[in-house]
Amino acid sequence: MTKTLSPPPAGTRILMSGNEAVARAIWDSGARVASAYPGTPSTEILEYISLYSDIYAEWSVNEKVSLEVAIGASLTGARAFCAMKHVGLNVASDALMTLTLTGVVGGLVIAVADDVGFSSSQNEQDSRYWGRFAHLPIFEPSDSQEAYVMTKAAFALSERFAAPVILRMTARICHVKCVVDIGERETHRVAEGFVKDPARWVMVPGNAKHRVPKMLARDRSLREASENSPFNIIENSNDRRVGFIASGAAYMHVREAYPNAPILKLGFSCPPPIAMIRRFSKQVDTLVVVEETEPLIETEIRAIGIAVHGKDLLPANGELSATVLRPALAPLSPSAAISQNTIEPQTVFPRPPTMCAACPHLGIYYTLSQMRNTNISGDIGCYTLGAGQPWNALDTCISMGASMGVALGMDKARGADDENKKIVAVIGDSTFMHMGMQGLLDIIYNRGNVTILLLDNRAVGMTGGQNNPGNGRDIHGNAAPRIDFAKLVEAFGVDPERIHVVNSYELPVLFKTLREETKKTGVSVIITNQPCVLISDYVKQTPYEVEESLCTGCGNCVDVGCPAIHVIRREKAVKPSGKEVELSFVEIETVACTGCNLCVQTCAPKAIRHVVSMLQNEPVTIS
Repeated sequence: MTKTLSPPPAGTRILMSGNEAVARAIWDSGARVASAYPGTPSTEILEYISLYSDIYAEWSVNEKVSLEVAIGASLTGARAFCAMKHVGLNVASDALMTLTLTGVVGGLVIAVADDVGFSSSQNEQDSRYWGRFAHLPIFEPSDSQEAYVMTKAAFALSERFAAPVILRMTARICHVKCVVDIGERETHRVAEGFVKDPARWVMVPGNAKHRVPKMLARDRSLREASENSPFNIIENSNDRRVGFIASGAAYMHVREAYPNAPILKLGFSCPPPIAMIRRFSKQVDTLVVVEETEPLIETEIRAIGIAVHGKDLLPANGELSATVLRPALAPLSPSAAISQNTIEPQTVFPRPPTMCAACPHLGIYYTLSQMRNTNISGDIGCYTLGAGQPWNALDTCISMGASMGVALGMDKARGADDENKKIVAVIGDSTFMHMGMQGLLDIIYNRGNVTILLLDNRAVGMTGGQNNPGNGRDIHGNAAPRIDFAKLVEAFGVDPERIHVVNSYELPVLFKTLREETKKTGVSVIITNQPCVLISDYVKQTPYEVEESLCTGCGNCVDVGCPAIHVIRREKAVKPSGKEVELSFVEIETVACTGCNLCVQTCAPKAIRHVVSMLQNEPVTIS
């Protein structure tokens, strides 16, 4: 099942996203090992890398393991790469902060994709801090061409300074496409393999303290390299009223909004080229730093005594697009008027996130929404959508794996008023393996009273359905060992009588199992076992339609939350008790319906039936 591609030859010009350009640059750099954990907006980098047959690529169980795999490859002298989104570097930071002392042998590049604007993340953080914190160089491409060139340069810089290099991407750079000029591929020769050197590689305190002076000496050399880097460029202009310092996507936004303004473009942004910044500041009347998202460069410029505008005028979060820059910098006019393009903001029709038609999580949240006196701690994944309408069935969502610890904390902090409160933790299969297993161990070890819903949909659903150890396929789709979650949690210490594997489309079984387990003390685990509807494991069934003459407008099917169900009209009605209610009459979009049967089970008047014209066999009705 392994898919490969035939890379276009050097000299070819190709339309590429930033993620695709990074992948091609990794292959062109002669890297041997690439690892990652899926995370938007970085996911596609490794997916593209996996198409190159002569690079070992893997989905690791989390970002820390991913970085450690890349470190191991680098120590043998091979070039290595790992990718993650911004919150993933938090997970990998333990290994990173030691790696900054040991250094590397083969070039090691770490691509970190910041989700500027909260497109698909629980927070918005600026990964440029890690360059300062870990004493490491940072490259910031502003388009796909630079992503390609800088990735290749990062491997060379990594080997020159024996240090990993961070490639700071953002969502816009990752996903926007432009034409890329493909260069020659390098043949990277690996030396004799891993060379034993305990004083360098065994980071006990006695060894680690001797590595600090080397790290500080490297800082000084990197500052000089930044000053002379071809990626740091002053673009002069005859109009010197306002000059900008920018990097990454922010540079493109500035150039779009103010095409005639002078700009210091920082591609090698950490350590910052202080002498170049001083020189540029003397060439303009007013200096403005445009950076997404934190005022790092601005603060460093202020610290050396240069007057500068930045976050005093610009938003502290989100993308600094041209439509954001122009009104934000209006206070600089007219004394320092800026020549600018006129760009009108576009209005976009709102599209609230929702689950897919027949998603196996729909039945879970429909069930949880019916439960009262229950605290439900959630986690990171597509099932986080259960916090929204119509379910409103998640009370917390903090970080990967946090549902476990949060649930235990709720349990241990119970007061007299809520000692009978039910506590449920919801977590997906990939998230459970990423960071949830430790939390479950903590619940068991500390005798928690928690019911865990482990939603096994055989995919990393939120990032596109990537494989993981839970579905028995590797990154190429080839057969791999598959985790048995029931046996795994039993090995952790969960009573086998309290472990249930249920079909999430069978609402009565799901209701009964949840109701019974939440009444008991101790730890129980309910594992749902239906695949994501977007992967090949899912088998579509005959779709359904509504018999309009039988529909009473009760709206129970709407509460399932399936996007294939549409309310076509609403009517007011009065109950025998005199209470006025609103009835919702519906139809099913049969093209989207996959026949999961969830809505059928909620329909009291039995107004939902199979589309007769599509029946091939007699339907099986679940009562």
